[in-house]
Formats: sequence, structure tokens, C-alpha cells
Amino acid sequence: QVQLVESGGGLVQAGDSLRLSCAASGRTFITDVMGWLRQAPGKEREFVASIRWSGGSTYYTDSVKGRFTISRDKAKNMLFLDMDNLKPADTAVYYCASFPRGGIVTTDWGAYGQGTQVTVSS
Repeated sequence: QVQLVESGGGLVQAGDSLRLSCAASGRTFITDVMGWLRQAPGKEREFVASIRWSGGSTYYTDSVKGRFTISRDKAKNMLFLDMDNLKPADTAVYYCASFPRGGIVTTDWGAYGQGTQVTVSS
């Protein structure tokens, strides 16, 4: 099993930046892809970004391309999401995830963290 713990959420204004972090522990060596998803109130969970742990290839949903950057620190088993030019529409609980099912760009993952709230005011 893999344990995932997110941190870094908060309340910011539109146009601000935030960095989310995810600490992975446990059997991290058996997953090559990790990602970030988010869920806004009253909406379904949405794919945000994913990264291949080995080669570093990245994938983003269209609404965050050019504003968000996913990265990882392999030595420290850390996953990051740098979010720039935040918009009120980015308000959601953000989840770190591992063990994607059915592809690299997916909303179906085998393991999730507890989530961290990001609120963007206008």
C-alpha cells in the first residue's frame, strides 16, 4: 500500500500562486504514475495533472495548461503541484493520487490522499 499526505492548500486571491505538496510513503516503488485531482462543491472529481515517476512526462487538463506545473522529487518521494494565476474556478479540494486505472489521464485511481482545500477569492 501507499500512503499519501497532501499539504499546502489555503485561501488566496485570484491571480495568486500556491504550491501543493504530497508526501508518499509505503510501497512507492510499485507505482510509476502519480497525479492530482480536484473536486469542487457539487461537482464530480476532476483530473488535473499526472506525471510519470520514471521519465517525468507530464499531462494536464486543458483548463490548467500554462498555469499549473506538476513535478516530483524522486529522492524524497514527494509530488508537487505549482499553481499560478489562480482563478475562482480553481476552488476545490485537491487530492494526490497513485495507481491510475485505465490510463494516465483518468479520474479513477487506486489510492488517494485526504485532500487539501484550495479556495480562490475574486
